[in-house]
Amino acid sequence: MDEVRKMSGVGLPDERKYDILKSSEKSAGESCAFCTETETAGSAAPKSKEVISVKQFITRRSFLKAAGATTALTAAALNLPVAFAEKPADSNAALTILYTNDVHTYIDNKSPELTYAAIAALKKSYEDAGQKVLLVDAGDHIQGTAYGSMDDGATIIQLMNAAGYDLATPGNHEFDYGMPRAKAVIQEADFPYVSCNWVDLRTDLRVLPAYKMFRIGKKWVAFVGVTTPETFTKSTPAYFMNARQTRYIYDILGGDDGWKLYNAVQKTVDKARQMGADYVIGLGHLGVDPSSSPWTSEEVIAHTTGFDAFIDGHSHTVMENKQVKDASGKDVTLTQTGSYFKNVGKMTIGKDGSIKTELIPTYDGVDAGVAAIATDWIGNVDEMLGEEIAVGDSKFYITDPETGKRRIRSGETNLGDFVADGIYTYFNELEELNCDIAIMNGGGIRTDVAAGPWSFKTCKQVSPFGNVACLMSVTGQQILDALEFGARFAGAEGKENGGFLQVAGATYEIHADLPNTVQTDDKNVWIGSATGTPRVQNVKIYNKKRGEYEPIDPAGEYALAGMNYTLRNLGDGFAMFDGATLIKDYVSEDYLVMSTYAAMFGGVDGNGLPHLSSANSPLADYANYRIDYENPYGAGRITILESIANG
Repeated sequence: MDEVRKMSGVGLPDERKYDILKSSEKSAGESCAFCTETETAGSAAPKSKEVISVKQFITRRSFLKAAGATTALTAAALNLPVAFAEKPADSNAALTILYTNDVHTYIDNKSPELTYAAIAALKKSYEDAGQKVLLVDAGDHIQGTAYGSMDDGATIIQLMNAAGYDLATPGNHEFDYGMPRAKAVIQEADFPYVSCNWVDLRTDLRVLPAYKMFRIGKKWVAFVGVTTPETFTKSTPAYFMNARQTRYIYDILGGDDGWKLYNAVQKTVDKARQMGADYVIGLGHLGVDPSSSPWTSEEVIAHTTGFDAFIDGHSHTVMENKQVKDASGKDVTLTQTGSYFKNVGKMTIGKDGSIKTELIPTYDGVDAGVAAIATDWIGNVDEMLGEEIAVGDSKFYITDPETGKRRIRSGETNLGDFVADGIYTYFNELEELNCDIAIMNGGGIRTDVAAGPWSFKTCKQVSPFGNVACLMSVTGQQILDALEFGARFAGAEGKENGGFLQVAGATYEIHADLPNTVQTDDKNVWIGSATGTPRVQNVKIYNKKRGEYEPIDPAGEYALAGMNYTLRNLGDGFAMFDGATLIKDYVSEDYLVMSTYAAMFGGVDGNGLPHLSSANSPLADYANYRIDYENPYGAGRITILESIANG
């Protein structure tokens, strides 16, 4: 391609035109797809811009007609420039930084619980008191509930704009609607995004500025953006590949030993210091979960120097102030708010350079303009999805009722069984195709459901991702590989894993005392079967004709159902199905599969609503099929053995 074509974007795919469009928007001293190397922070006057709203809405009628078919709900991309506004330099005042992380579109809280309207009012209250205030977010804000997924996060960005956010870094779930949508979100935002380790492999440029500097009084404060390398598996790896899925065209630098990440971070911190930063603060979506190693925020701090503080996300950890020593032995303040607006963080950099943090759980102030945006969208979504479709006779769990901790990513639950059963039933009863086994990744099941009425919204809250069901012809060995891969962290001392598999039409054991020997690449994508004794054993597949569970045949052929996220798009790293024969794809969205299953139950009451109990399930007619929705821990399809010798 000649240089003229490169400059004009003629003949380029849309994503490259996007890079070229943004290349004129500059940031502080960074080389990236959106900026030049020479501009210094705050050197340009704030840009004016025309805001054009082109958001798509769906009508109630069109939504209800979509039941049983995939609904495409994609908001139009807005060509909005990123604003790089500098704070006024009028004093040597202290700086207040308000921060959020992992909000996950939980916008329907009630005062005094936190909302975007409350945070906007809180920010203004500090500003009215003469304080210098920045508001930043550490990722995972556009996905999580129906309020995000119904317009691919467009309203969430509108709320963040109205609330006055100054900066954000992308979390792994900012990519859940696909790469074009991830880039469109950055365009729609009035605030810049930063990430030092998201790169375009075709150009060797960062997709975003690595850092952003703000002048506060006489001081410069730099924020270094860091995105978790787990994005590849906790979003959809296919989104980071070319259209044919033959090679990666984007990378989130990590490295299997962490050093690609540490080096990218260190280079950025050093550059910010060279550009005159008095304080350097990490704005990362990394987390502190052991399963995220070697890419945790604690490990990044421990292997670098130059941070004064680090605002984190990803692990949903409530961490007001933890001191972590960097590579030079200096204490660095690490903080995280939890999730779902549980807290808003407040960091204060004093005139003396001291850094203090606190977490604020409630605020009763409200910004009326922000509240109006939220109220309008909540009303729209509730109307579209509010029709009641069933009644739950028992509570359905993703958590452990005894501990309150999330269980769906490490063990069986009744909601895990229910969702998997819905996929299994959809293909066997509605599509009238043979389905031997259905799987569902635990990370795709998002919330407990209380006993009582179920609506389309209920199902959307449980399965908000918009993935679609598909049916594949696979070998028994591929199923074994998938179960082994999903169970590689299971056990009492194990780690949460979004790829832990809930099943229908099958049972299996996990021998947690055996070591994990599954082969993975540096992005935690499966590349080969276990090299040692498998942890997953005694796998049995339900034979519908005989009404019995029978041992799986590794060489046999089975019809496997699930979501395209797992079976076709490498979601959570499931690459063992590459080359499997597709039987049927794009039959229905995840929440519609679930709602359709609910509508098939018996026990219909006077209001015409079926009741969700084991006895009323269409699977109750399957002889000896394991079903127990009344038990929070499910029907015993998955048995975890902690200290049983291999035999």
